[in-house]
Amino acid sequence: MKENSVLSLQEYPFQRRSDEEKKRIKELGPDRPNLQIQQQSSDRGRSYTRCFSGTSYGKRSWLAGCDVSHAFYCFPCLLFQSLGTETLWTTTGVCDLKHLSDKCKRHESSRSHLDNAMRLQFFGKLSIAEQLDEGYRIGIRRHNEEVTKNRHILSRIIDCVKFCGAFELALRGHNESESSDNPGIFRGLVDFVASLDGVLKEHLENASVFKGTSKTVQNELLDCMLSVMREHIIQEAQNSDFLSIQADETTDIATQCQLVLVLRYIDGKSNVQERFFAFIHLHSTTADSIATALKEHLTVILPEDQKSKLISQAYDGASVMRGATAGVQRKIQDVYPNAHYIHCYAHQLNLIMQKATSHIPKVRIFFSNLGGFASFFSRSPKRTDVLDKVVAHRLPTSSSVRWNFHSRAINTVFEHREGLIRCFETIRDSGDFDPVTTREAGGFAMLLEDQDFNFFLQLFHNIMPHVDILYAKLQKKDIDSVHIKGSIQQFQQDIQKIRNSLHSLVNQSSEGASQPKRRRLLSPDVHERIATEVCDTILQHTMERFCFTSHLVSATLLQADRFEQYTVAFPEDALSRTLKAYPVLNGSKLKTELSLIYCKEEFRTCCGAVDLLQLFKENNLEEVFSETVTLLKILITTPMTTAEAERCFSTLKRVKTFLRNSMTQERLNALAMLSMEKRMVTEIIDFNQKVIEKFASQKERRAKFIFK
Repeated sequence: MKENSVLSLQEYPFQRRSDEEKKRIKELGPDRPNLQIQQQSSDRGRSYTRCFSGTSYGKRSWLAGCDVSHAFYCFPCLLFQSLGTETLWTTTGVCDLKHLSDKCKRHESSRSHLDNAMRLQFFGKLSIAEQLDEGYRIGIRRHNEEVTKNRHILSRIIDCVKFCGAFELALRGHNESESSDNPGIFRGLVDFVASLDGVLKEHLENASVFKGTSKTVQNELLDCMLSVMREHIIQEAQNSDFLSIQADETTDIATQCQLVLVLRYIDGKSNVQERFFAFIHLHSTTADSIATALKEHLTVILPEDQKSKLISQAYDGASVMRGATAGVQRKIQDVYPNAHYIHCYAHQLNLIMQKATSHIPKVRIFFSNLGGFASFFSRSPKRTDVLDKVVAHRLPTSSSVRWNFHSRAINTVFEHREGLIRCFETIRDSGDFDPVTTREAGGFAMLLEDQDFNFFLQLFHNIMPHVDILYAKLQKKDIDSVHIKGSIQQFQQDIQKIRNSLHSLVNQSSEGASQPKRRRLLSPDVHERIATEVCDTILQHTMERFCFTSHLVSATLLQADRFEQYTVAFPEDALSRTLKAYPVLNGSKLKTELSLIYCKEEFRTCCGAVDLLQLFKENNLEEVFSETVTLLKILITTPMTTAEAERCFSTLKRVKTFLRNSMTQERLNALAMLSMEKRMVTEIIDFNQKVIEKFASQKERRAKFIFK
């Protein structure tokens, strides 16, 4: 709908719009569509038909038309509607072609029309008083010059706040008084900018009304910045075709439960965006509490008529989140029926590896011993010094909750095994350490020469790179379900290859063993049986956890490696499930488009939904393949992981530290937003000016920031 159309101005009155919108509407002028008006008339026994003619607009500059009501309106009266304005020309409209000229003449002579037309002409210009009174004009000019100077100063202060927020620096110091040696990074940065900007320096030296460096002003500016950034995100989300959310909760340094909300959508430039929206303080972590908090924020983001846009919600696998009857996902879907639940795939991969490495006793013991290496050195700087001299490489700490599950520890021990043996022998034989350290070092040296330990080390050194590759793909922002489906299949093939080559791995391990038999070792058959069980566990759980059922089956419709198969047998079942999950799609047209895509060999090189959507966009095929494009947008908007939520928690730990654990929730959100969305801040046109406008309108200020 055009901004200057009659319907737009009736639904959203001119007086309620921003100054920028008002100026733009004035520049556009009245909307003048072709009206479908035909009227039968008779004169002196002769009948004829009157039709709309575009020349009607040319006779009067104020005349506007509406192609919905098929009537004429007065543009100035529609905008300003001063006292006495006729509703005929603003609400009802004139559609009588026979008497149009007479009605226009009468309306032009009315007082209200003259007043509205004059107000339109003077809008955005100097008032009559300004144009007639020289002294008044001089006063206005001086006021605007002062406002320009004040805005320049405030813009520099905003830049300092943005810098501190972008690099997660503490704004306040121990003592912010003029004589303090530690006034904080913000005050130091302002002083540095002042040394390069004479206007700011003069202001800081002479200001008595508004200096702009107090903690109150800091908080007010942060509130305004947060408001501008959220409005931009909400506007992008509302303009997108579909929206998904990611949510997760953690405990911050102040032992407060924080729920993070991340929005995923495709912006106007067809780029996938995952935007941090808010940290939400929760008083409890029940399903009702979390669902209520999410619904409150979603109400702000999506109006009532856009509820169908929310197509997905991604969480971890906690029962409070995934519960099918009383979980958060169920409570959200009761309000947003299209919001299908996604269990984070990176989290599921972590669970698969936990299962594969914990249910077999020998493997569990191996990982327990592996974790002991880093623990041995972390307890003593003296031990670490020997490690640095002999091996020249630190051992990473392994953790069962990190996504690169034990991978770095396995690779480091495998690659530096000989050096670690020398390191432990040096500690054991040096005589400079206590008996406990000597005993432990000797035990680790023997462990590194143990045949069973080395076999498992070799086995998981072969497996973990493939796990890391899949983890890395799952953590990308622009990953889509089609791409993930292919990546999972590749992962399964790689693990299957390792399983098929276990016999040679066992033989190689047995031939390379040259250690004396200090204890009873596992036989090669047992090694092969355990390794087979590990691979089978990974394959079985991968197949179970990563099966594409329900709404996710839609990804198989655009899986390029199946296109040739689909030309023979069209995937009717997958299509019907897709249409059931997403009623917005036109089934018959989608089937026709997909059938054409399956037949074209050129499409079989596609490696993901993002690439295919980009192809359609670059070749102007979005309208031709409209239903396929809609399906692609759904697949791309659907998040397969909550990786971005985890990144938000990393920022939370850096922003809300032990020394800054009492900051308010709004300040936390503003600083987190400045850090995580720093690129968006640079892309927002006139960001500083928008912040200043909000800052100036918050309350009556003694300093002048509003132009006359």
